[in-house]
Amino acid sequence: MDNLLRYQIGLTLINGIGPINARKLIAYLGSVEAVFTEKKEHLKLIPGIGEVLANDIANQNVLERADKEIEFIQKHRIATHYFTDSSYPYRLKECEDAPILIYSTGNCDFNSGHFLAIVGTRKITPYGKDLCNDLVKTLAETQHNLTIVSGLAYGSDICAHRAALDNQVPTIGVVAHGLDRIYPSAHTSIAKKMLEKGAILTEYLSGTSPDAPNFVKRNRIVAGLCDATIILESPKRGGSLITAQLANDYNRDVFAFPGRPNDLYSEGCNQLIRTNRAALITCADDLIDFMGWDATKQNKTQQQILFDDLTPEEQRIIVALNKSESVYINTLAKETGIALQKLLALLVQLEFKGLIKALPGSMYQQA
Repeated sequence: MDNLLRYQIGLTLINGIGPINARKLIAYLGSVEAVFTEKKEHLKLIPGIGEVLANDIANQNVLERADKEIEFIQKHRIATHYFTDSSYPYRLKECEDAPILIYSTGNCDFNSGHFLAIVGTRKITPYGKDLCNDLVKTLAETQHNLTIVSGLAYGSDICAHRAALDNQVPTIGVVAHGLDRIYPSAHTSIAKKMLEKGAILTEYLSGTSPDAPNFVKRNRIVAGLCDATIILESPKRGGSLITAQLANDYNRDVFAFPGRPNDLYSEGCNQLIRTNRAALITCADDLIDFMGWDATKQNKTQQQILFDDLTPEEQRIIVALNKSESVYINTLAKETGIALQKLLALLVQLEFKGLIKALPGSMYQQA
């Protein structure tokens, strides 16, 4: 049994400790293991914990449930991504309320290339479908290493996933339930196709039903995973407007397609544009110009020139750091296969060259 994963899952099961408090606890105690091994008398003295939460932490039932989840994970070959792992999406890690642990199935690198969320009403119109299909088709032709993210729901979500599959673009479905099911079940066959180059992702344990509050929480992952969010169509009120607001809160770019003033399912988009909460786009070229993705390609070419001048060991370090916003030195040693003492010397050299930056807590990131 993986004890570390056991504690990671267990922490997510404690009532009253959300992602923000979980991070505070880990920072205060030094590790997720310490949360469960620390004496209750000490736990209750931690700011924001108190006696009630200390009792809940001391309750071993959450670890028993975690053991069952590990059995499910191993049986179904599900990947786990803890917030300090290099595989955890670095964009999502920047969001204060992001889950500390997520589960995925499929074949996708969450830290490579451009990530674009495409969302909208579940009652998508032919106008919205045409916008979606044209957008994804052009992006597929002009942008390499693009991943489309949505929520696998009816309407705009499934339209985005289908368009991605039709154009051989990896696509990720963020779901509001455990990975023991697909909801709606009508999308099971599409979800299976998505696994070939994309993924299905969730923060929920197996057995979790797609209850209404879960969809709102799911939206923060959709927004947090991506460089930008596009709203295809939306009435005045809708879940996609929540996703747009979350993306704004995370300082991510938000775009919306306009509609005629009397179009019911464009009212939300028009309102976002009118109130400067979304930039108006009419086609993929508008998005590319706004995002500067062509310029990004040129920058990558310059970075490649610098990369080629490094030693093989230095290159391994840069590749490992490129997978995440920041990486612990022990994780870096494991990722690169370089002995710790030698790694420390190489890190000093790379920092001197201005390529990396040392952070508090024995962590490093690219400069």
